[in-house]
Amino acid sequence: MTETPSRPENHVIILFGATGDLARRKLLPGLFHLAAAGLMPDRYRIVGTARSPITDAQFRDLAHEAITTFGTTEPTGETWQAFRRTLSFVGAGPTGPSLVAAIDHAKRAIGGSPGRLFHLAVPPAAFESTVSLLGAAGLAPGSRVIIEKPFGTDLRSARALNKTVNASFDESQVFRIDHFLGKESVDNILAFRFANGLFEPAWNRRHISYVQIDVPETLSIEGRADFYDHTGAYRDMIVTHLFQVLGFVAMEPPTTLGADHLRARMARVFDALRPVDVAHVVRGQYAGYRDEPGVASDSQTETMAAVRVEIDNRRWAGVPFFLRSGKRLGASRQTVTLGFHQPPLHMFPIDGTGRWNEVVIDFADPGSITVDFLAKVPGAEMRLAAASMTFRYADSFRAGNGLEGYERLILDAMLGDQSLFTHAGAVERLWEISEPLLENPPPVQPYAPASWGPQPSVDELIEPYRWRLRG
Repeated sequence: MTETPSRPENHVIILFGATGDLARRKLLPGLFHLAAAGLMPDRYRIVGTARSPITDAQFRDLAHEAITTFGTTEPTGETWQAFRRTLSFVGAGPTGPSLVAAIDHAKRAIGGSPGRLFHLAVPPAAFESTVSLLGAAGLAPGSRVIIEKPFGTDLRSARALNKTVNASFDESQVFRIDHFLGKESVDNILAFRFANGLFEPAWNRRHISYVQIDVPETLSIEGRADFYDHTGAYRDMIVTHLFQVLGFVAMEPPTTLGADHLRARMARVFDALRPVDVAHVVRGQYAGYRDEPGVASDSQTETMAAVRVEIDNRRWAGVPFFLRSGKRLGASRQTVTLGFHQPPLHMFPIDGTGRWNEVVIDFADPGSITVDFLAKVPGAEMRLAAASMTFRYADSFRAGNGLEGYERLILDAMLGDQSLFTHAGAVERLWEISEPLLENPPPVQPYAPASWGPQPSVDELIEPYRWRLRG
């Protein structure tokens, strides 16, 4: 958030789950892009570890294939050769070299006292055992650890995981990652609000009547039944991603953009959230979900959730926040929509039925901001019609200057900047307000693939307003 040194100190980076899907799609390509951009430390080593017993050469080949397939920078030339030389692998099994020995070897290759960054790209069920392993091996002191979401599945499990993590790591060493918060377009919410005197004075209940945070996906569960059928859309997306975006949208102005101030402002938003009212929740399941391999034939897991929540403070009292996300919906989008109160319009004839009086922040990369308003239709009469003004990142700045969410957050973790990472207390608070829903969920309702969720329930939830994204 604040200006940072161009490079972190020298580091040993240890990737748990280094042969998995997250490492292939995001972490290895992201680390290489940081290297190509000159943002990695002067001297570093990347140690991969996983249950699969592969050689250093095989790990390097896997990294090359992953970067070629999913990366934004081609793995060629001296940049790739230099990166390739930093890669090594150690199996997680009982045989072969130990992780401690592999880290010591990498440290000697770098020289001096490099930092250590552990990235736990492993299934959530393995978080506690992996953290305990690091503590027992004496690797926690002086290290930092990135932990993926979901951080727990309810309040009890989140508290237990926090207790395990804090038994080995101080909170200042823990980086609970949500890649949404690393997006340029999400960070731009802060710039849009606080750097422009046009918007911040109107960013409150006196001027805004509703807020929508909508993240539909067209994808199915993509063969992830073992994870998804025990998780569902609410735990997978709303608690871990959409509430974090809500914190950015709704926070009070921080004194600075440093970690302490920014996280404190988000924590105040979460503290003011009312517990989720089950009467204001719609849970949907797309037709055919129970036929997916590995899904129980009588599964009650929701593949779509829509929730109305309220923030009980002076800025937002009475303003509904509508959060929706799910699989096999009508589009893949990531939007925040702020609807402003309508002024008296009886003196104006209006052509058409378009949207107006809304600010729409699209935070899917590369992102955009649209202001919808009414304008005079050319002609002799005073008639109005919907119009819009749009800022697009892709049209306004060089895309090559941007970092993908994971890249930005890995860099911040090496720098020790926790601004965009979630505090233990905030995680527990979000699970706390979710308890009424998790303990007494309404039944799932079917919806057709490529629709916008169960009808009419999902539209009735938001009345008298309308979803920005709808069929």
